[in-house]
Amino acid sequence: MSMTLQDMAWHQAIGRLIETLDRPVFWLSLVRLLDRYIPVDSWVVLIFSNGRPQVLAECPGKDGGPDPLFQDYLKGLYLLDPFYLANRETPQNGIFWLTDVAPECFEQTDYYQRYFRLNVVADEVHINVQLDAERTLSLSLGSEGRFSPEQIALLSLIQSWVAALMRQRMAFEREVPDQPPAPAPRWQNWLDSTDQQLDTPLSARELEVGRLMLSGCSNKEIARKLAISAETVKVHRKHMYSKLGIKSQTELFSLFLNAQS
Repeated sequence: MSMTLQDMAWHQAIGRLIETLDRPVFWLSLVRLLDRYIPVDSWVVLIFSNGRPQVLAECPGKDGGPDPLFQDYLKGLYLLDPFYLANRETPQNGIFWLTDVAPECFEQTDYYQRYFRLNVVADEVHINVQLDAERTLSLSLGSEGRFSPEQIALLSLIQSWVAALMRQRMAFEREVPDQPPAPAPRWQNWLDSTDQQLDTPLSARELEVGRLMLSGCSNKEIARKLAISAETVKVHRKHMYSKLGIKSQTELFSLFLNAQS
């Protein structure tokens, strides 16, 4: 089989990229290479674990500094991120598109409307490399438009190259040794101050229903995940709203946001 000029260009680019493995510019060089083949308007390199994600590299904000929206993500919004939740539920290697992991009602959530569509805009893909049983290295690529079937196929074709380079890069990364608390207590804690003012604190099941609601799961999805009926989900939601003195999911999201600030 003969090699095309495009094949030669790809292999030459990979060779140049390998030379940057031990340099600070590696992640930016990798994203610029991928941007030749698929549109990349935002990106970040994360390590997912049982605590707050660790950021290894990210694209700068519009003013050249840290992106304030992404800082909100690290403060606690990651607990609603479909990519984070999917990875914590089933950690594994591979390439994952937003349509693979987003719950049924994701685009109707306050998280989507007030963070995702402003920060990522339209579409997102993650290339995940499992480092060990607890940690996953993840390259997130965001686009202002929907990825086309051709772009999806192309990235799927080259993702083994990308994943191998990501794994090799870890030999030169400095990770934070001390991990923050696991997400379950963090989710519990966000309502602790409210619970102290309630005659009847929220139950663990009500908290879990609330988390799944805010992440975009429909009643049927929540029922399936928790092995209960959709009617029971509605009862838990009604009790939770009554205890908190709220009437909508938007009010619940505001409580969550205030707890992260």
